[in-house]
Amino acid sequence: MAKISASKPAARGGKLAAGRPVIGVGSMKVVRRDAKSGDLVVSKARFEAVMQAAEQSGLLSEKSGRIGGRVSPALIKQAKRRTGIEADTDLIEFALATVALEDNFAETFKESRGKVDAELKLGF
Repeated sequence: MAKISASKPAARGGKLAAGRPVIGVGSMKVVRRDAKSGDLVVSKARFEAVMQAAEQSGLLSEKSGRIGGRVSPALIKQAKRRTGIEADTDLIEFALATVALEDNFAETFKESRGKVDAELKLGF
């Protein structure tokens, strides 16, 4: 499904960008730096996690929809560079899945500011 760029094939048929990890969550490498360009790219683990979550949510069950539109070539080039995804279809699918699965944590966190009960005992 995905063509991400360079060295080893991903479970979905794509390739991961070469380079060393720069950011990690536990043992999952979220973003890598491309060895050639130095750009940050999405890791196979993040791509797979997003696509698996989209699949489990039923967002990928039927692929009969088609999307079309005019987009800046610079936007596409930068998005491909930042994610490491090579195929247009995979890039669109990943971007849409990322937006569709957004949990709005930052917004919710900001809204809860100052709402913790002053009587709450935190243990320190």
